[in-house]
Amino acid sequence: MTSHAARLYAIALALVVFFLAWAVVAAHPWAAAAADPRLRALGAREAALRRDARRVNAIVARRFAAYRTALRERRVEIAAAKQRATQLAAPPVSNVRIVTLPPLTITRTS
Repeated sequence: MTSHAARLYAIALALVVFFLAWAVVAAHPWAAAAADPRLRALGAREAALRRDARRVNAIVARRFAAYRTALRERRVEIAAAKQRATQLAAPPVSNVRIVTLPPLTITRTS
């Protein structure tokens, strides 16, 4: 290697290979990554929260269905009560008589 440029390229290539090998060894690609216990606990907590959320949603759906049924019945009762109130408040048509009287004449003697 008498060329000065070839020596520089060889040194640069040797440095790149050295640092690439260093990065590969530091990364330990052959070692199995141990799971972080915090991540395992977080996964377990997430699963428990999902189960609880399903249970709560089922309870809420059941209660809301009961509420809608009770509300429907209450609205029927209110409508019936309003109908009874209007029937009681209106005077019966058959019992009404209109009477026209002659004008009142007052005779006085003083």
